Amino acid sequence: MNTSFRETISLEERLALFDYAFDNAPIGIAIVDTQGRILRGNASFSRMVGLSESEVYLKPFRDFTHPDDVDADLTLFSEVMDGLRDGYTMEKRYIRPDGEIVHARLNVVAMRDKAGKVTRFLSQIEDVSEQKRVELELVERAAQLELAITALRGGFWHMDLATHVFETSHRLSQFITGVDAKSLDLDQYLERVLPEDILATDLTPLISGEVDHSVVEYRLITESGERWMRCDRRLLRDSAGKPLRVVGVAIDMTEERRRLENMQQNAETDALTGLLNRRGLRSSYQQMQSTDGFGLLVVDLDGFKQINDRHGHPAGDAVLVEVARRLSSLVRNDDAVCRTGGDEFILIIPGSATVAEEIAARVVEGVRPPIAIGTGEVSVNVSIGGTWSPDKTGDVEGLIGLADKQLYAAKAAGKDTWRIIGAE
Repeated sequence: MNTSFRETISLEERLALFDYAFDNAPIGIAIVDTQGRILRGNASFSRMVGLSESEVYLKPFRDFTHPDDVDADLTLFSEVMDGLRDGYTMEKRYIRPDGEIVHARLNVVAMRDKAGKVTRFLSQIEDVSEQKRVELELVERAAQLELAITALRGGFWHMDLATHVFETSHRLSQFITGVDAKSLDLDQYLERVLPEDILATDLTPLISGEVDHSVVEYRLITESGERWMRCDRRLLRDSAGKPLRVVGVAIDMTEERRRLENMQQNAETDALTGLLNRRGLRSSYQQMQSTDGFGLLVVDLDGFKQINDRHGHPAGDAVLVEVARRLSSLVRNDDAVCRTGGDEFILIIPGSATVAEEIAARVVEGVRPPIAIGTGEVSVNVSIGGTWSPDKTGDVEGLIGLADKQLYAAKAAGKDTWRIIGAE
């Protein structure tokens, strides 16, 4: 004959087992009377609410329940008392004596006598404060991500490596083709990339698993026109390390690139005159092409110090700006004009020695007319030293050194003239 476990042990033993489970349970357990008062709470429950076992005795649970949760708890409690339910489950908050709030998950069952009348409530209370903290953190991160995506000029895309299906996010599609956009497949996306940049979109190293991360830049034709995009691509693998998916975020960096280009331009130009500075001169010289040779002229203003001393530096700056304008007007479009500092200018003339001589003579003549400064005028002359080479054999600094020697010769000859070495 089969007998149950309950039939094999005495009432005393069952009570002892209950007491042991009650007292040592890892979650809070409380017995509540029909008035909502705590008759007994275990150690876990006491720690949770911040009250000793003696302090919780006969204390109504509403006294340490968060005010915003009291009504919901009492309503469910009353429904059990009215026979509408046998128990309930809810999430609620307790307030400890120090003011700390504890989030809990409450499970309540009614204990009835033989007539079915509710005599006690058995409550199991699990502290879920850490879970709530994590949930809140996830919600905050999701909100931050949503805000970032909203502010993002661009969007996301992904490619499933098993199916080779490529899809753009709704926001990226809108960025590319407008508000009524649909997701773009790979061919549709690549059609928007400028042909000269198409190699930058190659995903082969990621698809093969050769690399897990790469960043590239390319130009994309969007509804707003041509935009520079920075694309951060990452490879996702399965638990065995097999390439699974490639995800990417494409961000419009056009303005950033323009700022960098402006910075580079500023770094190669003279702030006062707008001409090339020495760095810009070197860069310009490296890019020049000529089959007829190259001339370099060092142009120095005669008597400029006296203008500064007599009329002040603002007047001197006005003279430099006007001389820079005149020099630019006296050379050809392919010639480079540079201010290296102070009152010294450098011209690079791609072409024959004769062309270099013609421009030197034109500059000496063209700078002579008076220059207006405020209410008056000043006159300046220039001395020019130059060098000419049939090809680009040396660096620009070496040519400047040779031209400087000719500048000294021009000044020794009485100034307001030019001397060029290498010219016939």
